[in-house]
Amino acid sequence: MPPSPSAAGLLYFLNTIQSLKITKRTGWVNHNVPNPESIADHMHRMSVMALVVGDTGLNRDKCVKMALVHDIGEAIVGDITPHDGVSDTDKHACELAAYQHFRTLLGDTPEAKEMHDLWLEYDAGETAEAKLVKDLDKLEMIVQALEYERAYCISLEQFLTSTRAKFRHPTVREWAEELDRERTRFWAESKPQDVSSSS
Repeated sequence: MPPSPSAAGLLYFLNTIQSLKITKRTGWVNHNVPNPESIADHMHRMSVMALVVGDTGLNRDKCVKMALVHDIGEAIVGDITPHDGVSDTDKHACELAAYQHFRTLLGDTPEAKEMHDLWLEYDAGETAEAKLVKDLDKLEMIVQALEYERAYCISLEQFLTSTRAKFRHPTVREWAEELDRERTRFWAESKPQDVSSSS
């Protein structure tokens, strides 16, 4: 029988990742978005996206799991954005240390190894599953951006601009194109207030 994590280690792990439920996503905080989503909010909807993407050529279960754990290291390191002055190398090292800490808490279990390996695969971004989940990461962000624009009549253009022409999976690209059309229709009837100017 494979080993199981100790009760104490498992509870400490669960207590640690609780911060994902209360830590607000940095990009929205930096743009003064009222009541911004948490890291866990983002991860949950990404997982649902992976569940419904409908690509029979991919391992859907792996995609869902990868979406579930891709940001779990942020429970320790926080939500580091490209604008925070942290190099990709340093960010990778911090997140890798977080996942290694989780493996220590959970013990030498297949589940701990799977979580660690899924993050490594996602971070490398070379497999078809990792490429899809990276697309979903960007798509979930712009879906959320449009929802904030609609709710607060604020412009979050830079989030949309940062993802344009970067989607590789055809279904996700189609979703992004439809979102762009919806956003165009929304702003044709609204007057934006660029929140970046009030930061």
